[in-house]
Amino acid sequence: MSQDCEVIVVGGGPVGVMALALLGHAGVRAVGIEREPELWRQARAVHFDGETVRSFQAMGLGEELSARVKPMCDYRMENEAGETLVSHATGQMGPQAWHSEVLFHQPEVDGLLRAEVARLADVELRVGTTLLDIQQGDDSVRCTVRTPEGTTRTLTARWVIACDGATSTVRRALGIPGENLGTDDPWLVVDGHLRGTAGIEGDMVFLGRHTRPALWIRLPGDRVRMEFKVLPGDDPEEIVTPAGIARLSRGVLTPQNFEPDRSVIYTFRARLATSWRVGNVFLAGDAAHLAPPLFGQGLCAGLRDVANLVWKIRLVSRGRAPESLLDTYESERKDHARYWVQQAATMAGLVQTTDPVMAARRDAHIRANPADSYPPAPALGPGVHTGPADPHGGRLSMQPMLPDGTRLDDLVGRRFLLAATPELQAGLPDPVRKALEEEPEVAVLTSPQHVGQLLTSVEAPAVLVRPDRYVLGTAHTPEQLEALLRLLPFAGALEPRREMSPPRQETTAQH
Repeated sequence: MSQDCEVIVVGGGPVGVMALALLGHAGVRAVGIEREPELWRQARAVHFDGETVRSFQAMGLGEELSARVKPMCDYRMENEAGETLVSHATGQMGPQAWHSEVLFHQPEVDGLLRAEVARLADVELRVGTTLLDIQQGDDSVRCTVRTPEGTTRTLTARWVIACDGATSTVRRALGIPGENLGTDDPWLVVDGHLRGTAGIEGDMVFLGRHTRPALWIRLPGDRVRMEFKVLPGDDPEEIVTPAGIARLSRGVLTPQNFEPDRSVIYTFRARLATSWRVGNVFLAGDAAHLAPPLFGQGLCAGLRDVANLVWKIRLVSRGRAPESLLDTYESERKDHARYWVQQAATMAGLVQTTDPVMAARRDAHIRANPADSYPPAPALGPGVHTGPADPHGGRLSMQPMLPDGTRLDDLVGRRFLLAATPELQAGLPDPVRKALEEEPEVAVLTSPQHVGQLLTSVEAPAVLVRPDRYVLGTAHTPEQLEALLRLLPFAGALEPRREMSPPRQETTAQH
């Protein structure tokens, strides 16, 4: 069956448009559909981590994104009495060679991504286009859509990536249930411009007040966000008024100094789709997982989803990897996302308790265990890596800043990276080394100024890093390195060629 493109991306939010941009850079033909005719002008997500900024760097957008964000310089939590229970300095450049935490106004990021998609030749985003039905065949997916003109047409592709949000049409059409990992809690989210006052000290502050749990975030320019737990007895119409916001914020956001962009009640949920792949359809972003916004990992997790999936689609599309490679998307990403959903749900329970006795116990626990308030990033689930036998396998690699001011990824591009000492690389069999030199999917770097920091970070003389910057594995001997290279999806291309035996000569028996 003829296909309109290789991939249809459903949803034109940041996860869907990032998927389109990554597919365009990968040379994979794709069409995105988004039911809204215009870019959503109001903020939703506000936080990226260094890994996410590194994903923008991979498309040449790292500096453009940096011009639109504000480094988050501190994070803390205080209790009802105003006591700071825990505080972290977060404004430094981190191991990804970017600021570890940044804050932004989402429409500016969305606009940057959409402009990149418009620039790329192999992808397009069709706005005002609504998905009506989805059907799968043996080797293709058919999407019935309503166009902006109101007509109905069918788009056909080899794969579909559903980035259509928490109420995903695709997820419901496929009958995929969700696993509930927490409680459903209504919160009032208020965004706007604060002028003439400093507001609350700090860039991100959890206000663990049992009388009214709240969150403060300082965004670029004069923008701020505050979030307030909706309590029983609240009048939903009154709390969104300027007077209601001033009361809930304890005089921080008043009609005299605060100009709201929006005030809306959201329900914070902790959900995980039970399946992320059905045939040739994949779920990503909020369609696959939802977390309370306690660690700012909701959108970051969605962007990790598509970064993980796109490099695998690219290799399968080019015939360099078997279709089974795509099975590792769910196995790797689902466990990783589950960790962050559970961490956020647990922290939500701590932050938003309205029981003074539980709040006092929480305060004592956090004072004694401050690290619990900022959990470490997890490893991927089972897939294309050597973890957990190798403690570095399946974990995000660091990115060195090189002596000339460039970053390592700028040399590597969206390829695999083999970083090794010259001695270890020289120990590979000659045919393997020659095959590596000729393999376009692998960048081989041995210069200490390029890879010395990276090798130190993994405590090994060789490391193999995937296109999504997760470690495939490490090696300490030429034999281990050769075995590691066999785990590449296209490892057959690196196998040493065996010498052909000369044809056997038939002999005539002498009598």
